[in-house]
Amino acid sequence: MMRRGLIVLAIAAAFAAVQASAAERLIVTLSTHRVLIQSNFTGADLVLFGSIDNIDPDVMERGGYDVVVSVRGPKRTFITRRKTRLLGIWANTESREFVEVPAYLAVSTNRPPVNIGAPDFLLRMRIGLVNNLLTQRIGADVADVHAQDPFRAGFIRVKIAEGLFREEPNGVTYLGNSLFRTSVPIPGTAPTGTYEVETLLIAAGALVNRETTAIEVVKVGFEAVIAQAARDQRLD
Repeated sequence: MMRRGLIVLAIAAAFAAVQASAAERLIVTLSTHRVLIQSNFTGADLVLFGSIDNIDPDVMERGGYDVVVSVRGPKRTFITRRKTRLLGIWANTESREFVEVPAYLAVSTNRPPVNIGAPDFLLRMRIGLVNNLLTQRIGADVADVHAQDPFRAGFIRVKIAEGLFREEPNGVTYLGNSLFRTSVPIPGTAPTGTYEVETLLIAAGALVNRETTAIEVVKVGFEAVIAQAARDQRLD
């Protein structure tokens, strides 16, 4: 009886292994893993190519796969201020501190995020600018707030104007049933540091697979010397 039970377990394990090997696999490659900032640097394009192995015919019949590529820069702390007109003069009357949030954020999808999944799924997967985590210091607490919060909306608006936040709802292009690409601009004002590159594979509003890699934005040459001197000066 025990031997029969072991055989059943072995068959179940083999079946699970076959199922796992048949699951969709996401393969991602980047045009570069290092962006070098020199004195004449005005920006560069990070190109991502991807492929989907073991595509499910049923998924293709139901509309295919969705792809989300998010690039998140190094975390920084920012202060956003609100101006109010007092006695005919515009003055800063309120402020909000954003704690350890991405200094750069770009989200590219193959179609608008609202068509990819339910609102709670988009929030959980951080799909779209409004659904990324932007923690704020409110009194003694540090937490994210509702997407319609005026300080949060204002912060995103300022970062978009600076070219450091961007959202491309049709930025991922399919080159066939299983191949896709996207191009993410790294502006000349991009902060140095490590950038996370996350690719999500989604089908019917559910996560199928995820791949995460990284690039590094570094200053070289004279720019690096100036940056190091500035850091050393702060330490004096």
